Amino acid sequence: MKDAAAKTIYLKDYAPTPYLIETTKLSFDLYEEHADVYSVLSFVVNPAAAPSDRIELHGQDLTLCKLEIGEPGSLRLVPEDHYTVDRESLVLHSLSALLGKAAQSFELRCHTRIEPQNNTALEGLYKSKKMFCTQCEAEGFRRITYYYDRPDVMSSFTTRIAADKARYPVLLSNGNNIAEGEVEGSNGERHWVQWEDPFKKPSYLFALVAGDLSSIDDSFVTASGRDVALRIFVENKDLDKCDHAMDSLKRSMRWDEEVYGREYDLDIFMIVAVDDFNMGAMENKGLNIFNTSCVLANPKTTTDAAFQRVEAVVAHEYFHNWSGNRVTCRDWFQLSLKEGFTVYRDAEFSADMGSRTVKRVEDAAFLQTVQFAEDAGPMAHSIRPESFMEISNFYTVTIYEKGAEVVRMINLLLGD
Repeated sequence: MKDAAAKTIYLKDYAPTPYLIETTKLSFDLYEEHADVYSVLSFVVNPAAAPSDRIELHGQDLTLCKLEIGEPGSLRLVPEDHYTVDRESLVLHSLSALLGKAAQSFELRCHTRIEPQNNTALEGLYKSKKMFCTQCEAEGFRRITYYYDRPDVMSSFTTRIAADKARYPVLLSNGNNIAEGEVEGSNGERHWVQWEDPFKKPSYLFALVAGDLSSIDDSFVTASGRDVALRIFVENKDLDKCDHAMDSLKRSMRWDEEVYGREYDLDIFMIVAVDDFNMGAMENKGLNIFNTSCVLANPKTTTDAAFQRVEAVVAHEYFHNWSGNRVTCRDWFQLSLKEGFTVYRDAEFSADMGSRTVKRVEDAAFLQTVQFAEDAGPMAHSIRPESFMEISNFYTVTIYEKGAEVVRMINLLLGD
C-alpha cells in the first residue's frame, strides 16, 4: 500500500539520476511460499547529472536480506548505519565512505525476499493460480528489488530463473535463451533457465513468466534474411485459439518493415496469454504478456469485431518494440509519446489491413463518444500533464486516442 499522503510529481522538477546502471544481473529462486531475488547492479557516474555521494533506489514491500557494495570481485557487507530502508526506498548515505574513495563506478549486490502469492496489487512479481507473472509498467519493478525504477535509466539485463520442474516447466524472460539446466543438489526436481537481453531497457519493460504452458510455434524471416522464432504460450485448453494472433503478429512484423523500415532485433519473439493478467496487454521487450481476451480467437465462438481487436492489440504491442522499447520515454510525463504514437501506428496498420474509411469513421466515433466526454469533464487533462500523484491514473483515452490524433495532425502538417 502507498502512503495516504501521496506526493505530487512535477514535470518541472525532473532531474537525471546521479548514477546509471550499466548492467543488471537478476537471479530468481521461485518457491510456493516466497521468492528470493538476487540482483547485481553495475553503477557508473552519470555525466549528465549533478555529482552526488548518495543513491536513493526505489523499493516497495521488500524484505532486505543482504546488501553488499564494492568493486567486482571484492564486495563487502554494507553496515546498517550506512543505509536507510523505508516503505518506498533504500538510501545509501555516503558512497565515498563505503568505497574509501569518490565513487566513479561500483557494484551493488542485493538479496531481497518477496511473497508473490500475497501480492494482491498485481504489480511486480505475483502468483496467479498456478503461475508466476510480472507487470512492471509503470512502477512495478520496485516490488521486485531495489532499483532506479524510472524510464530514463536503461540497462542491459541478464535473468536466471530457477523453479520446480514439474510445476513450472516453462521459464521465460526478456531476450534470448542462452543457457538452461538442472539445479545442483535438487535431484532433478528443480531447473533453471538464463535469458539475456542485449538491448538496454528501463525496468518497466522487464518480464518474467513461470508456469505450465503450451505453445504454438512459427517463424518469420526478416527483410535482412534473419530467422526469428515466434512462440505464443497459453494454457493447453486454449491452443486452438491462437492461430489468428500468430497470423496477426507476422502481418505486423512485415508491415513495420515495409512502412517504417523497422526490423525485429532479437532471435525470438514471445507472447504469453493468461486469464489473470491485470491489463489488456504489455509490450515487455521480446516477451509480450496479454490477457487472453486480447489474443484468443476461434471462428466458432468469436465475432468479427473481436477478430479485429485481437489483430489490433497484437500489432500495437509488437509496434512498441521500436516506439516505446528501443526508443523510450525520458519520464512518465512523456507517456503519450509512446502510447499515442503507437496507437497511431496500429490504427494505420488496421486501415491497411481492412478498410481505411471504415477504420477512420470508427476511430472518430470513439473519440466523439468517449474522449470528448473526458475532455469536457472533471478528468480533463493534457496529453502531457504538468504533474501527477499516481501515474497509473494517466493511462486514459486522452493519452492514447487524443495523443494519436495529435500525431496524425503532425503527420498531416509535416508528412511521413
